[in-house]
Amino acid sequence: MRLLLWMGLVAAAASAQVKYDDILAGPGANWLTYAGSYSGQRHSSLNQINTATAKNLTPKWVYHVPDAKKLEAVPVVYDGILYVTNSNQLHALDARTGRKIWVYRDEQAEGSRVNRGPAILGDKVYFVTTDCHLVALHRKTGAVLWHKKYADTKDGYLATMAPFAVKDKIIVGMGGGDSGARGFLKALSAETGQEFWTLWTVPAKGEPGAETWSKDVTLRWGGAATWLSGTFDPALNLLYWTTGNPWPDFYGGDRLGANLYSDSLIAVDVDSGKLKWHFQFTPHDTHDWDAQSWPVLLDIPWDGPPRKVVVHPNRNGFFYVLDRVTGEFLRATQFADKVDWAKGIDAKGVPILNPDKDPTPGGTRACPAVRGAANWMSPSYNPATGLFYLPTLEQCDIYSSSAKEPKPMTGFAGTGGEQIPAEPGQMFLRAIDPRTGKRVWQYPMTGPATAWAGTVSTAGGVVLFGDDAGHLVAADAKTGKHLWHFGTSQNITASPITYLVDGKQYVTICSATHVFTFGLFTPAE
Repeated sequence: MRLLLWMGLVAAAASAQVKYDDILAGPGANWLTYAGSYSGQRHSSLNQINTATAKNLTPKWVYHVPDAKKLEAVPVVYDGILYVTNSNQLHALDARTGRKIWVYRDEQAEGSRVNRGPAILGDKVYFVTTDCHLVALHRKTGAVLWHKKYADTKDGYLATMAPFAVKDKIIVGMGGGDSGARGFLKALSAETGQEFWTLWTVPAKGEPGAETWSKDVTLRWGGAATWLSGTFDPALNLLYWTTGNPWPDFYGGDRLGANLYSDSLIAVDVDSGKLKWHFQFTPHDTHDWDAQSWPVLLDIPWDGPPRKVVVHPNRNGFFYVLDRVTGEFLRATQFADKVDWAKGIDAKGVPILNPDKDPTPGGTRACPAVRGAANWMSPSYNPATGLFYLPTLEQCDIYSSSAKEPKPMTGFAGTGGEQIPAEPGQMFLRAIDPRTGKRVWQYPMTGPATAWAGTVSTAGGVVLFGDDAGHLVAADAKTGKHLWHFGTSQNITASPITYLVDGKQYVTICSATHVFTFGLFTPAE
């Protein structure tokens, strides 16, 4: 009987396909993108797990990922199957039980790095290998449908990102900017892997923006990497993507100027790949504060009527609100307490710098730390509470610099940032009202300040997140009150998701080496 049931499920799964409209609908029974929806809000309509029932959460299954050391993946779930990645691997699991359905390993991929997750569209599931191949697999069988190389490791490129499925395209980016590699975004055909367009995030010599780089060597290898996924407004047809820091990271003497389009949010027409607008958060960055934290799309009251905005908690310690149609700067407020590199942000969105905070050969103390006050750990937003839930690090570092001649692909960063032993960091989950920028509540964490864990919000009034001590935690979304926790005994460097199978809500999060899944306890079990 169990075999017949499984065969029936397989047959149903084989016929179902993920449509663009399914992704547009946002998270419900399925979780179809890294951030759950194109808006990046990571808010689920599910409510079985709520403020009254969260205390009844219990482990349902655990899947060990062979060879895993630091899983950073966010799974996608469709029609009862959960897809999760490790370096150069994709695992398809029964979302009810954790039972392995199939595993694909790319044995020919060069190198081994973290991987942040897959994308799904039609009958295909996609992921990138460390050496910049986009792989399309049949989502039911794991059969390779095509394998497209989109960048060359000889040019300093690598890949860790979760690809982004939109319309008939898969959007991919690159890593390697910290060692000297010119940033780009590419759109490939979801059906064949054929390239539609490429957008370079560092302009070529003679192009607009090139004048913000003083030397050709840093212009040609300037960084501005694109290793985090983006968000998308279907009404505007605009893709929102953040860019990495300029190279060399900590020494700016060979790249005088603002260094466009590093440390920026770019708005891109998804059909043509044309840059529509940009906003740079940290011009001429010398602290490695890339913009790789999430651009989240909201429609909120602004001086009266609702306004289409994109909010961005930046690594530099400020929470930005921009008009997402035009890129107009609206406001920036300080969300971290330990910020001393700037006095604030002026009316045009330009930092008001404090003197003597650049890295020096002897070292300079500056805040935030090199990890930033925020980073790629996923925030979330609950439309019912109107609150934005943000993992935050309070820490300062000693920043040092070197005037060595920059040579690309040698690992040269211009020195770096070091922790201060007498000033240990601390992590918090903070609830911010994006309409005012004010902090409403915070959840202090204990631990060594090494987690990279994100959040998910639900219609049950619960925010779930990974804490700095290796726990999955459920808190009241209105008040921050602790409701439940479970210790994974491992550092968490991923973000949770929630989905529904057979009428039951589940929560899944990756830890260092395992995939943990939870559901509500029922006496029948």
